[in-house]
Amino acid sequence: MIIEGRMGYNSENKRYGLLISDLWEIDGFHCGTPMEYWDIDKEEWIPTRIEMAWPSQEYYLVDTELQGDNLEGLRIRVEK
Repeated sequence: MIIEGRMGYNSENKRYGLLISDLWEIDGFHCGTPMEYWDIDKEEWIPTRIEMAWPSQEYYLVDTELQGDNLEGLRIRVEK
């Protein structure tokens, strides 16, 4: 099953997760979790995965320019 929502930072576990209607559907992704994000300019879903950079401990999406605060509110979908 594929679920769609927006990405948000969960300060309780210090991870980004998936929000649907301001409720945690997934409260925190682990590094390597595959997902797709909606690219507004290209109007298509782009496959990627989430990782954390060291030593900055900043999350980013692989093969994209998206990192840190730019992940907040990003439209994503994942398989659950």
